[in-house]
Amino acid sequence: MIALQHAAAIPDPLSIPANAPEHCPGTESDMAGKADACDGCANKDICASGAAKGPDPALPFVRERMSSVKHKILVLSGKGGVGKSTFTAQLGWAFAADEDSQDNLGVMSVGFMLPSSRDAVMWRGPKKNGLISQFLKDVDWGNLDYLLVDTPPGTSDEHLSIVTYLRESGIDGAVVITTPQEVALQDVRREINFCNKVGIKVLGLVENMSGFVCPNCKGESQIFKPSTGGGRQLAKEMGVEFLGAVPLDPRIGKSADYGVSFLDEYPDSPATTAYLDIIEKIKAQLEDD
Repeated sequence: MIALQHAAAIPDPLSIPANAPEHCPGTESDMAGKADACDGCANKDICASGAAKGPDPALPFVRERMSSVKHKILVLSGKGGVGKSTFTAQLGWAFAADEDSQDNLGVMSVGFMLPSSRDAVMWRGPKKNGLISQFLKDVDWGNLDYLLVDTPPGTSDEHLSIVTYLRESGIDGAVVITTPQEVALQDVRREINFCNKVGIKVLGLVENMSGFVCPNCKGESQIFKPSTGGGRQLAKEMGVEFLGAVPLDPRIGKSADYGVSFLDEYPDSPATTAYLDIIEKIKAQLEDD
């Protein structure tokens, strides 16, 4: 009986405020503002009054702004340092290349809003979530074929906010990035479970830094040994598509530093071949939907 009561009390993760205490029942719960976990919470009174149950006033504006965006894709990773942002950039270059023009590629980042490149983002959850709302509803995105959202590692407030704001506009799915070693795979399992809980389709799993390719001799060696089968085995275990493995080419980092497309600069690299194969699989899924 206790187990059943606890199971029924699990809140929708999207109904939990960014600054909520641990064990928050969620704003949609009948216990909102009344549970023991609510004591001392700054949201207690407003939750108890029922005012927090109303929809976020930004949602209609986000929905209107996103109406001109055909496909929305989240790029996720359970662990930092697996090359998620680099992959997102290459994915953006590849999608933009359909029109054979760099003018077809745009980007918006919190980094543009800092006083200098040396400043850190020292914001609490509510302010970061407010910025996400502002990016989605106030940026003039225009008519886009693809909007790629490069998310932070893990499953944080930011992820819940993105899903909340885009839920009505539609999220085509998520691409999850990992590296072959078990420490990264463990975090990716949690990331895939997060997607399942909030109703995001996992388009597939990419194993990044899958071996090292020497630009000169073309030889390949394993840097992160896949001791438990790597990304391919994990994809099979979790029931998601394995999109492919991208070897580490040092010229990828060089291209990123100079702000150019690695795919255009080094078309003969095995990494470029892997990227393009993965991108074609993503496109095929979006077309099928």
